[in-house]
Amino acid sequence: MNKVPMTVAGEAALRAELEQLKKVDRPRISKAIAEAREHGDLKENAEYHAARDQQSFAEGRVMDIESKLAEAQVIDVTKIPPTGRVIFGTTVDLINVETEEAVRYRIVGEDEAEVKSNRISVTSPIARALIGKEEGDTVIVRAPGGDVEFEIDQVQHI
Repeated sequence: MNKVPMTVAGEAALRAELEQLKKVDRPRISKAIAEAREHGDLKENAEYHAARDQQSFAEGRVMDIESKLAEAQVIDVTKIPPTGRVIFGTTVDLINVETEEAVRYRIVGEDEAEVKSNRISVTSPIARALIGKEEGDTVIVRAPGGDVEFEIDQVQHI
């Protein structure tokens, strides 16, 4: 089984969602199904079918999260001595060589990636180009819109 890298925060978020699903959502959905059954004919009972759909979604999500947690290799970047090199979990400040625009990315696991929050997946083109490089290096990122050249300004283990 291949281990999938995940940050400590990513693991905590998945565990919190799993607990919410198991301890709050499951009982609420079960209660809704029981109440809908009391209304009689299940074939034409929209509340019953809606509750069953919710139950199906919740159980699927529980299985998905449990699978992800089982395959996760949780990496706490704060426990790794800083080397100035870009590794999984580091936060990287980049400067676009052409426009001199600065941008900051945190390299995280696939499930944690959220571009709006500048968290990029370790499998993204930008992260793949950055991994192993160090402060001061220039990197060319092959993006769908064309190649973009960045200079690594700072690497932080936070």
